[in-house]
Amino acid sequence: MIHTRASMDALRQSGDELADAVVATLFERGEVGRFNALMRYVSTAGAPLPEGLPDVAREYLRTTGVPPDWVDWTEMEKARLFFIDNNVHISTALSFASMPACYVVPHVAKLLSATHGLNYPSKRMAETGQFTVYLMRPDAFEAGGRFVPAAQKVRLLHASIRHHLKREGLWDTAALGTPICQEDLIGGQMFFSLLVLDSLHRLGIHMSVEGAEAYFYAWRVVGAMLGVEQDAAPGTLEEARQFLDLYMIRHMGPSDEGAHLTRQLIDLYEEVVPGTFFDPIVSALIRYLIGDTCADWLQVPRTAWDGVVKAVPGLLGVLESIEDGSPLGAWALDRLGHLTTVLELSSLTRGRVMHYAIPEHLKKDFGVSDGVPRTHRWAPPAPTPTS
Repeated sequence: MIHTRASMDALRQSGDELADAVVATLFERGEVGRFNALMRYVSTAGAPLPEGLPDVAREYLRTTGVPPDWVDWTEMEKARLFFIDNNVHISTALSFASMPACYVVPHVAKLLSATHGLNYPSKRMAETGQFTVYLMRPDAFEAGGRFVPAAQKVRLLHASIRHHLKREGLWDTAALGTPICQEDLIGGQMFFSLLVLDSLHRLGIHMSVEGAEAYFYAWRVVGAMLGVEQDAAPGTLEEARQFLDLYMIRHMGPSDEGAHLTRQLIDLYEEVVPGTFFDPIVSALIRYLIGDTCADWLQVPRTAWDGVVKAVPGLLGVLESIEDGSPLGAWALDRLGHLTTVLELSSLTRGRVMHYAIPEHLKKDFGVSDGVPRTHRWAPPAPTPTS
């Protein structure tokens, strides 16, 4: 679907009717305890269904407990292999491009502040990465898999935030629209799909067209599971570019909350980097991936590493040549990528969420590409002309 400012305005007023009905029913009946029990149910594998749930909650669990009937499982498998082949690069893009992009939208940064997100950056980052790992497991949509309950929980969490902010008068709906509205849900979907692909391209990662399209497709499925209205969601990468460009033009800008969130993100990863010599590379990488204008809005410091980071695509190209030409090199780089991911995730969670790492039964897939030669490379869709 091709969007206009008028259609985007309409999306700013829409929430998630199904999840909002569950939250409204439970809170209006004063059953906060049952809501908490419901959240525990979708957080714990094998938990018994809470007693006394209203029909709307049972209908929510039934409706959201299965993937959309239009899912192409061949595409989902391609996306899984793409993720395995590029996991460390995707983690880099999520951390240093997708999250700062969220912060450069002032009302999103304000919402994170209003929901205490400013105080727990590592938790928010860990949950984002964990959600992606759950999605890319081969059992993601099977009974006992973790992705579907995680999506159900996120959707209810979004609905509870909408309910709380409106009830407590903490959100100016007339000026800012519905909190976590359809426009923002789709915008987030674009940050974690198209913007990740853009960042990989900027880093010089050689992606196949089929792999990139499959990764975008997987996040279309995610959007559906999180309550995105499918009639409004971009169906192709070209439509995604048009939406993302219009969304950013409408909303991006500086804010105190965005700058504070970014400072916490930089501090968090500087703690992960051993010593202090390489600390500036965190700021330099963010600046390289999101551009000088957005980086200045977020008060990302300029460093002597800003020029050095521009050499990263060439270095990664050399490493990929080693990977393509040597089975031993491929194995070594895959292990390095795996260990980097484990380090990053265990650092974010202070070692408490150890299953954040790539599951044991997926390790055999490391080094497996989607079967398409790297010479058949993906290029980003062209920017949308603006009037």
